[in-house]
Amino acid sequence: MSRLSARRMRVGAGALGLLAAVGCAPSDAPAGVGMLAPDVTALTLAGDTVALSSFRGEPLLLNLWATWCVPCRRETPYLQALHRRWSEAGLRVVGISLDQRGFGREVRKFIDEFGVTYTVLRDPDMVVSDRYAVAGLPATFLIERTGTIRHAVLGPLEEGDRKFEAALREILE
Repeated sequence: MSRLSARRMRVGAGALGLLAAVGCAPSDAPAGVGMLAPDVTALTLAGDTVALSSFRGEPLLLNLWATWCVPCRRETPYLQALHRRWSEAGLRVVGISLDQRGFGREVRKFIDEFGVTYTVLRDPDMVVSDRYAVAGLPATFLIERTGTIRHAVLGPLEEGDRKFEAALREILE
């Protein structure tokens, strides 16, 4: 078993343990909803460090993804459409790539291929997946201006998801 596979297994076990501890099954509300979003740092494509707390005060759609993730590739056009539609209302879309070190070229190719214009950061050490108890990709969190997680989707976003769209409008108010 590779080091990465072992880490993912630990993350998955940790997420299930956290869900069990708060009394919900994996299909119920994901861990963290209603709680302050964990502050983590990630890298810009230029290699600068950015703290997620620097987005506090803005409604935030945080998406965790990777270039090799097929569902991530399918949902990216929807994320871009959300960015185009809601950025003037104040929504900040931030995608954090969990691709390994050395995958910078692949991340840039992905951005070009999908015409991504929202903020893209990198976390090759997968700290954000640990802190947000994410066992798989993609994962999306809607975070209100105060930094509280209001909604989470573990798995791909689906256009027309009424719960997601209602939560999005709510954080924009």
